[in-house]
Amino acid sequence: MKKLPVTYTLEMTDGKARAGKIQTPHGIIETPVFMPVGTQATVKAMTKEELDDIGTQIILGNTYHLFLRPGDDLIDRLGGLHQFMSWKKPILTDSGGFQVFSLGALRKIKEEGVYFSSHIDGSKRFISPEKSIEIQNHLGSDIAMLFDECPPGLSTREYLIPSIERTTRWAKRCVEAHQKADKQGLFAIVQGGIYEDLRQKSLEELLEMDEHFSGYAIGGLAVGEPREDMYRILDSIVEKCPENKPRYLMGVGEPIDMLEAVESGIDMMDCVQPTRIARHGTVFTKHGRLVIKNAEYAEDTRALDEECDCYVCRNYSRAYIRHLLKVDEILGARLTSYHNLYFLVQLMKDAREAIKKGEFQKFKKEFIDKYNINIHRRK
Repeated sequence: MKKLPVTYTLEMTDGKARAGKIQTPHGIIETPVFMPVGTQATVKAMTKEELDDIGTQIILGNTYHLFLRPGDDLIDRLGGLHQFMSWKKPILTDSGGFQVFSLGALRKIKEEGVYFSSHIDGSKRFISPEKSIEIQNHLGSDIAMLFDECPPGLSTREYLIPSIERTTRWAKRCVEAHQKADKQGLFAIVQGGIYEDLRQKSLEELLEMDEHFSGYAIGGLAVGEPREDMYRILDSIVEKCPENKPRYLMGVGEPIDMLEAVESGIDMMDCVQPTRIARHGTVFTKHGRLVIKNAEYAEDTRALDEECDCYVCRNYSRAYIRHLLKVDEILGARLTSYHNLYFLVQLMKDAREAIKKGEFQKFKKEFIDKYNINIHRRK
């Protein structure tokens, strides 16, 4: 078997929950890990120094957006995405598939790839499995994702079966097109909606190409299905992914969902949610979400979260941050974004320590009991 550029070492298990290390060309990632999303070569409102401060180990870049602006060829000429954005730690790039398939009427799916109109200027564009891999090769990320078909949430079996088969065919084309297989890990994406047998079908077809994959992602969850279904699918499919490779749940950034995912054996997660809700004045706390724009915080001198030791909570009050947001000062969004990202990065660090101590169930229960939010919890 050929040596892969991205490898995983399992350190400890606690039930299905795992603590491990991922070796990449730009350093080691300790898992479980939350990965902030840097859609356009930046994690919104955050400098790289601030990302370092909160303990970020790896960030995401978005293939679709960077392909459109400034262009992957330009980034390649400037030394790749790490050099372009002055980030020395690992980067994962998505394939662009989710964004392309989210365009709805602006795109057409064909066997050769996806034809779409740019959301920026309406220009006609095309991304195929080969093109997606070429873009990611140019970006020079540590981990590249397969270009898969991203089915709509709650798709029917009739839709999903040919969709999975196309994803498998596209996976083979991605493998053949991958020109940096010695420098860039390639992650497969398991699809299949909320149907356990279709998830199994997708995984089995991908496992036939296992020697080419550094990890496995679970796609097509957290897209509108009931949480019970998400947890059920995670419980059924994650443990069937190779034990010696990282397992990545795409697009999840709600604290309780993240802990449920870790309990199922997930190692990596990402989501735009923490910075998106931050810009609108919502922050995570140990006692659930807090809408800092509310009038009740106008004279509140407490920190966003009195149990948090991040830079923001050590230095600024709810009243001040509320004021900044109400008058649309940029600093307000920067401070709430910093706090929310710190909260999720630290949550995964705490989960890792709990796994290593054999206390993950206790840690998870105590967190959920305190996080008093009206959200579905696993029975």
